[in-house]
Order: sequence, then C-alpha cells, then structure tokens
Amino acid sequence: MGSASPRIRAVLFDLGDTLVDLRDFEGWCEVARRYYLELDPDALTHSFLEVERELDLEPVHHSREERLLEFWQRTLSRAAQKEVGREVVAKFCADVHGPELSVHLFSDTRRCLDQLAAEHRLLGVISNSTSEARVRTILDRAGILDYFARVVSSGTEGVEKPDPEIFRRAVARLQVPPEQAVYVGNLAQTDAKAASAAGLHGLWLNRYGFGYGEDPPEITSLLEVPLWVARLEGRA
Repeated sequence: MGSASPRIRAVLFDLGDTLVDLRDFEGWCEVARRYYLELDPDALTHSFLEVERELDLEPVHHSREERLLEFWQRTLSRAAQKEVGREVVAKFCADVHGPELSVHLFSDTRRCLDQLAAEHRLLGVISNSTSEARVRTILDRAGILDYFARVVSSGTEGVEKPDPEIFRRAVARLQVPPEQAVYVGNLAQTDAKAASAAGLHGLWLNRYGFGYGEDPPEITSLLEVPLWVARLEGRA
C-alpha cells in the first residue's frame, strides 16, 4: 500500500509581480523623460519582460543592487534603442524604487489568500528586496499584511533567491518541513525551480503564458494555487 500524500501546511509567495503589481510603465516613461529618454510604453513593457526572462536564466554573480542596475540598463537601452549610461540608470532606479512606489493588488490575490486561509494554511512571503520592513510596508499598503505569518526578505537575511537557504529559513520559521510547503513566484528559475531545489513544491506564476509548462509547473493565475494544493494532497 502506497504512502499517503503529505498535507500541505504552508503556502509562500514572492511579492512583486506575484501578489502585488509594482509595474507602472506609463509612469516609468514619465520618469525617463527627466533624463531625456523618450520611451514608448509598449516598447518598455516588451523590453522589461524580455530582460526579466533573460536574467532569470543567467547565473547569479552580483549583488541584488548590481543586478537591479544591470536589469534597468538592459531594459532602458533596449526600449530606447540606444545605450543608456549607468549614471542615468542609477538615477532612474532611485526614482522608480523610491518610497512613493506604485502598489496595486492583482485581482486574483485576495481570493487566493482567502481560500488558503479558510483551509487553515500558514501563509508567508519570501522576497528579494531591500528589507523585511520594506516588504511589510508594501503588503500593508496593499491591505494584505495580516494574512502572513512570516515575511522573509533577502536584504534582512543576507541571502537571496535562488539560494535554497532563504527558502529553508522561511519554512523553518513556520515550523513546517519543506515537503509540506508550496512556493509561488513569477520567475521560473529564481522562484519555482529554486524552491523545488530547497525541497518545497515550486509553482511558476506566468500571467502571460498558457499554463502548459511542467518543469517547473506553470500556472497563469493565483486562483489555481488552491487547486494545486489539493492535487499535491491527492484530493484532485
């Protein structure tokens, strides 16, 4: 007789582009104009998503701050169709990642969290970010901070995704074995596959995809998370 599927006791999430939408392409184009960059919002959107996928596949060799500058230098240069200098990129980053960061809750976030909370799952956040306090501020502004039993930030921990250690710390603080936890994030490698490497069940939230990917498992909406939890428990 086969062993029963383990109960999923905890579900953890990435923050930006997973629970909350921190992107503001129109606003970013306005910021770029301060530095004499005329960008088309559609071109910026395309470049942003393209560079995000590229960097997710590349090995991590630099700090989060250096990778953020690299991300925006590639994105702005591609959208502007000319090389944008690092000094301008640094000023642009300071503007768009400042305290007045635009925060919008995705339409599927609260429904997902409500369903998981009703099932008595422990909820948490693991984010590559400046600090735990910063993550908590964003969650509070989005009106969802109270859902989460634990918030783990790379800036506070001194270790960041895709390092398995940050996932292990989060589940340890929830007092849940990795195999009884699910992690959901918008990056296939940095989020889903890294979580799987740490022993969790990783799910890739690809809002622009079709949901057919299997390595890692791909979903297109947070409303699919409770269904995956049921499947992992052998109830679907």
